[in-house]
Amino acid sequence: MSTSGHLTSQTGSSGDKMSRPSRKAIFFLAVVAFLNSMGMTIISPVVPFMTQRYLNNSGNLALVVAVLTSIYGICQLLAAPGLGLLSDRFGRRPILFVCLLGSAIGYLFFGLGGALWLLFLGRIIDGLTGGNIGVLFAYVADITRPEERGKYFGLVGSFSGVGFLVGPGVGGLLATFNLSTPFLVAVAVILLALVWGFFFLPESLHKAHRISAISLRALNPFKQLGGLFSHTHQRWLLLAVFLYYLPLPSMGANLTILLKDSLGWNAAAAGMVTTVVGVVDIVVQGVLVGKLLSAVSEVTLSISSLILIAVSYFLVGLIALIASPFLLLGGVLLGAGAGGLVENALRGLLSRLAGPRQQGLIGSASQSMQSLAMILGSLFSGLLYVEFGHATPYWSGALIIALAIGSILLAVPALHAHQTEAEHKAE
Repeated sequence: MSTSGHLTSQTGSSGDKMSRPSRKAIFFLAVVAFLNSMGMTIISPVVPFMTQRYLNNSGNLALVVAVLTSIYGICQLLAAPGLGLLSDRFGRRPILFVCLLGSAIGYLFFGLGGALWLLFLGRIIDGLTGGNIGVLFAYVADITRPEERGKYFGLVGSFSGVGFLVGPGVGGLLATFNLSTPFLVAVAVILLALVWGFFFLPESLHKAHRISAISLRALNPFKQLGGLFSHTHQRWLLLAVFLYYLPLPSMGANLTILLKDSLGWNAAAAGMVTTVVGVVDIVVQGVLVGKLLSAVSEVTLSISSLILIAVSYFLVGLIALIASPFLLLGGVLLGAGAGGLVENALRGLLSRLAGPRQQGLIGSASQSMQSLAMILGSLFSGLLYVEFGHATPYWSGALIIALAIGSILLAVPALHAHQTEAEHKAE
């Protein structure tokens, strides 16, 4: 099959002028984001039950599930920059397909099971090929103008949000047939996306924009991340990504515990909060991101959104002192709405600073920062909650978000210099 079809009309190298991106390509990427997130969350309700089958001591279940979750994040952290670099060398299309195939194999091992080590093997394979989101957003960056990337990132992100919202419900329903069913359906869904993409998705990265060669040494994730952090203009934005995601786990499982302890809510009531967050995130990413980015700069949107997120953490932390559902509603709505804005604004800023030969690497490096932050943040929020009081994960989160704002402000001079340089080249 030929993959030489043009996604956009582009000329030049550094000063490419692009038409609007192909609607078919954007639609496909959005659907892949949906299928990818649904494939991840469709298995979430049954992982503990599947794992329990192979444990002699059920008292260790929470620990084993936590390790299974962490090992996926660790493998993704190590592999994502390499996958991004490979996509800068060989193109987005083959690496995206490898990632999808790896996820399918990982879910297959977990679904078929047979022994605990096979469950771990499945999570390791899926984690090592889990850089598809970074590659997917690099694809979007290839086919869109810099000033429009935030809008299209938001559009694709909103479809991913729908997948996260739909997946757990579908997984719970499928589990009524058999515990393996959600995993096998996830395999089928991902393979369907892979086949569809193979026949209908052209390559986005022009050969002139690919890096000429990479060495095995260059695939070292720590070397790549160290190289990116050596550049001031990228360092502060990657740090902002890390700081934004670091307190985010406190709004996940930890929030459910807070609602149980402070408001006396059960799992069903706490699950409604997750649904509200998902709906708000979808609306913000799918509708508001594009409109706001056409009215204000990505820097302004990032900073103002982070301020709202800091306020949301403060309000949620107050629930430990004042058991009010209204504080919860205000905090959750602010956090969910502002989160969709800041994520895409930061993606847009990072994409602007990366040249056409670095989009895959910078996207995957951002994904690695996210993985590392989520791993550390889960441990951090749990420790604070138990040892220093129920409000501390959230109030410390507000302080961490303030540091993220400072990190973006430190990146502003480099952003202005980069924009001025790009304007001079375009003249």
